[in-house]
Amino acid sequence: MKASEVMADLRSRFPGETEYLQAVEEVLGSIEEVYNEYPEFEKYNLVERLCLPDRILSFRVSWVDDQGRVRNNMGYRVQHSNAIGPYKGGIRFHASVNQSILKFLAFEQTFKNALTTLAMGGAKGGSDFSPRGKSDMEVMRFCQAFVAELWRQLGPDTDVPAGDIGVGAREVGYMFGMYKKMSREFTGTFTGKGLDFGGSLIRPEATGYGNVYFLEQMLATRGLTLEGKRVAISGSGNVATYTAKKLLELGAKVVTMSDSNGTIYVPDGLTTEQLDYIFELKNLYRGRISEFAEHYPCEYYPNTRPWKLASFDIAMPSATQNELDGSDAEALLAGGCIAVSEGANMPSTPEAVKAFIDACILYAPGKAANAGGVSVSGLEMAQNAQKLSWTAEEVDRQLRRIMSDIHAQCERYGRVDDEYINYVKGANTAGFMKVARAMMAQGIL
Repeated sequence: MKASEVMADLRSRFPGETEYLQAVEEVLGSIEEVYNEYPEFEKYNLVERLCLPDRILSFRVSWVDDQGRVRNNMGYRVQHSNAIGPYKGGIRFHASVNQSILKFLAFEQTFKNALTTLAMGGAKGGSDFSPRGKSDMEVMRFCQAFVAELWRQLGPDTDVPAGDIGVGAREVGYMFGMYKKMSREFTGTFTGKGLDFGGSLIRPEATGYGNVYFLEQMLATRGLTLEGKRVAISGSGNVATYTAKKLLELGAKVVTMSDSNGTIYVPDGLTTEQLDYIFELKNLYRGRISEFAEHYPCEYYPNTRPWKLASFDIAMPSATQNELDGSDAEALLAGGCIAVSEGANMPSTPEAVKAFIDACILYAPGKAANAGGVSVSGLEMAQNAQKLSWTAEEVDRQLRRIMSDIHAQCERYGRVDDEYINYVKGANTAGFMKVARAMMAQGIL
């Protein structure tokens, strides 16, 4: 297999799907060497089968707004691979959603889920509907219309969605309720549910906490800890706020947070009280990060990302894809950044990733570092299957174990020498080998 030839074919077949092609190119570049060690992979054209999703579902979602007008959005579900378990991946509601973004997310999810060691395949779904500015009733009607089109494709052993950008506990609750009504069964078909009807403790915190646990493992390879480190975080949603919470608990200083409108910079680091305010601002009142700067006077930079504002020890991009580019990476490296751990999916551009790897800093790609969320989703599925509810301490213990296992896999396949671990190569190779072995064992499907 030559990665360049496979990519040339995919570009001709899927022109304009930039996010999907970017994700595939990163993986193929990492696994080319190990792939070619197994001639049977090429005999059964494994690489092409792995790059193409099993199926893509697209449908119109018609719903009625509060003024009685009929609105129409597009809905999608990309079921990429169920080689190692039922399809598993989030639902995203955002105006930017399109088929290319969901194909990239489902492709990445396949390898991320394989790294968790849990029995979960890869999928992703969503709509170009945005909950922002909509009433609760409008969101409910949209969620019900969305699931009315999709429910036949879902099930606890078939496809298990969860939340993502624009889809929190409210949206998951509405979708699960509609699925339950349509299917006439109460099963663990959605994860991220409320605690009163099958949800898991630590699930809201899991992606952020897991990212920090993985970061701790990386720092430990160089004899470092989080104590006193200046950390720049992008985003101020669920992932970013719980990342910040765990960092504060471990003695780090969180000096930036952001949203799509701008960034706050707090040189001395956020206090627990200030972080609690951000959590309420974003989750209860759906406000903007600029309001924090009005309540707690600090520097606010409109339409600006955090990476060039100051010198940071650690960067944790936790907002969206391709938010950290090559010039941002150069600024971070010039400022003495020693580690980058991704809380979002593919937030660093290829140029930024190359800069981090060339500089031999600690760099964790999202498919490894942010796997905590889907890991606890898998634990929620296990609790639902057993009709049990585990304690927060038990779930957190399992999450720490899983993130440690993911780090060990990355180290096994990514260690270059005594000094450096290429976590991109390690994560991609470990995830690929698990999925590839399962595909080979199950035949040509």
